[in-house]
Amino acid sequence: MRAVINPRLAIDLLRLVWAFRSRDWYRRPPFLPAPPADYLRWRMYTAYGDATAVPPLGDVIRFARWRREVMRL
Repeated sequence: MRAVINPRLAIDLLRLVWAFRSRDWYRRPPFLPAPPADYLRWRMYTAYGDATAVPPLGDVIRFARWRREVMRL
């Protein structure tokens, strides 16, 4: 909902999702640009100490903005 109100945030989140995609997503069914499950579990473990953690929305938004500002993406 926040992305609808704030177009800059929508662009940041779309770029973030695209960056996390599996590089050969178009070669394997179901042909969705989703990140590998092992990679997501590793990211959650290193960030939150639990491989099954779900990041709070605020963390995702802050990371997307940080990525744009610091990495100039």
